[in-house]
Amino acid sequence: MQYFNLHTHQFTNDDEVLELVNQYPKSFDASIPYFSIGIHPWYIKEEDVAEELRIIEDKIQRENCLALGECGLDKRIEVPFDLQVEVFEKQLALAEKYKLPVVLHCVASFQELIAIKKKLKIKVPMVIHGFSKNQQLAKQLLENGFYISFGKYLIQNTELEEVFKSVPNDRFFLETDTINESIKEVYELAGKYKNLNSEELKNTIIQNFNIVFKNGRMD
Repeated sequence: MQYFNLHTHQFTNDDEVLELVNQYPKSFDASIPYFSIGIHPWYIKEEDVAEELRIIEDKIQRENCLALGECGLDKRIEVPFDLQVEVFEKQLALAEKYKLPVVLHCVASFQELIAIKKKLKIKVPMVIHGFSKNQQLAKQLLENGFYISFGKYLIQNTELEEVFKSVPNDRFFLETDTINESIKEVYELAGKYKNLNSEELKNTIIQNFNIVFKNGRMD
C-alpha cells in the first residue's frame, strides 16, 4: 500500500490505499478492512450513548480497528455542549484504555479540546481531521501535541497553503473525508505545496503512520 487516507466515509477498495473508514456504532460494517469508530457529536442521542459506548468498546478490540473516532466537540450544533463533553471524555477513556489514537472533529471548540487533553492527561495520539483554520491555531495545536490532517479544505481553499506548509512534516496526515477527489489527488497537491516529490511524500506519511498507528500495517 502506497497511500494512507486518514479519514474517509467511503471505502474505494483501491489496493494502493490504506483507507481509515469512519464507522458509527449502530451501522457497523464488518467487511471494511480498516476502520475507526466513534460517536460523532452531531449524532449524540443521550438515550443511546450507553449502548453505543458498549459497541465501541467491543469493536475497538478488533485488530483492524486503527483508531477511535471521529469524535469531538462542536459549538455550532444544538446538542448541549455539556453532553458533548461527557460523551467525548468517555470515548477518550476508552482510547486510553486500549491505547488507540483518536480522530477528532472540532468546530469552534479548540480551546476546550486542548483543556480536556491536559485535564485528562491524554497520552494517545490525537489527530485533528479536516483542518481549515489559521496558522496561529495550527501552531497552538502542534505545541499541545496534536497531529493535524488536511484534505477537503486544502483542495477547496488555496489560502490554506501557507498553513499547511508551516506544519512540520512529522505532524501531518492527508484525507478525503467526503470529497469526490481521490487521496492521490490530495497527495499531489500536498506534494506541490511541501515541495516534496511523490516518493518523499509517501515516505513521510508512512513514517507518521508507523508512529501514530502502531497496530496498523502499511507496506
